[in-house]
Parts: sequence; C-alpha cells; structure tokens
Amino acid sequence: MRRKYRLVVLGSGGVGKSALTVKFVSGKFVEKYDPTIEDFYRKDILVDGVHHTLEILDTAGTEQFSSLRDLYIRNGQCFLVVYNLASRQTFSDIRNMRDNILRVKGLQPGSVQSVPIVLVGNKADLALNGHREIDPQESETLAAQWCCPHLETSARDDVGVNEAFLEAVRQSSHFSSVVLSAFVLRENVVCITLYPYNKYSLLISNYFDSP
Repeated sequence: MRRKYRLVVLGSGGVGKSALTVKFVSGKFVEKYDPTIEDFYRKDILVDGVHHTLEILDTAGTEQFSSLRDLYIRNGQCFLVVYNLASRQTFSDIRNMRDNILRVKGLQPGSVQSVPIVLVGNKADLALNGHREIDPQESETLAAQWCCPHLETSARDDVGVNEAFLEAVRQSSHFSSVVLSAFVLRENVVCITLYPYNKYSLLISNYFDSP
C-alpha cells in the first residue's frame, strides 16, 4: 500500500526553497526563480523499501503572503524549514517559523519536537566559498533543541537534496507509527514526542488523578 504525505517547505525569501524542490522533483537546477506564492508538486518515491507519494507545497518566503502560511501549515504533515548558510538573518527567522508551526498545530512554543521537521541549511556551495555565516555547531545545537535532523544542502551542486526530502518522509512515517502504537498501548497517554530524533525513542507523559 502506497503511503501519502503532505510536505510543506518553509523559509525566508531567497533561501532556495524552490531551487531545492525543483531539483528534487525534476533533477534540474533553476538559477533564477520568480518569488513563489504557492507551487504544488507530487513525486512517487521509494524510501527504505516502502512506496510513498510525496505532495510538496513550496511556499512564499515574503511577508506579503504570510496570511496564507497558516493554512499551509495546518494542512501539512511534515516540514522542511530552510535557511541560507550564508545569511545570519535567515537563520534567525527560522525560530519564529518553527514556533508558528507549533502554534498552528495547537502546541506550545518551545516544546520538544512533536511535529516532523527537518532543518535544512541550504547554499552549501556559498559556504564552501568563504561566505558561511552560520557555524555548523550552531545549527547542530538548534537541531538538538528541536529534536530534529539537520542537513546542509546545495541545490546548485546537488548536495544533500534527496536526503533532506527522504528524511522528512522517514520522520513522518516513523512519527505516525509511534503515535498510533502509543495510543493503543495506554489510554492515559497525553503527551507524545520523539527524542532523540536519531534513535526515535518515545517519551510518554502520563497524568494520574490523586487517590
């Protein structure tokens, strides 16, 4: 049975969201791209021996389209949160984006990961050419706080692009199966999260009435 997931690509304007998406879907690198309002893509993929259909929504990074963002997030099942390795500002912006994901999903800002997210540092080609503004340790620290994977990518050089999208599918697939089994296991499960992401452990918070 083919599984289907809706992936939303988020990030500030100019970080390369469209370039990453087009590279993954078609294998082509788009040098120049008009600011996106919304582009929808679909791709059938094989991940760890399982067939999936990935529906990808490439969103606008500019504030003039921010009113649409909540709708995209509400309908999304997993997220690529993208920043530019050569831009400090875009790295600062992603914190608000992640908080917005949690808000729309009805979760508290600052909580550990309870939505499948992959943190993506794009334009690694610029970073290699001396334009890096984000230290790798800084990105890894943030990913650890969010309990999510982090990858560095380059749509231009085709570095890490497939891995980023496939990891989003893995996150979604495992997250769904863990949540399902947890609720079947116990009736008093009230909080479920994956930590750490690379081991897919399950933390369960239970609240009991006082005797």
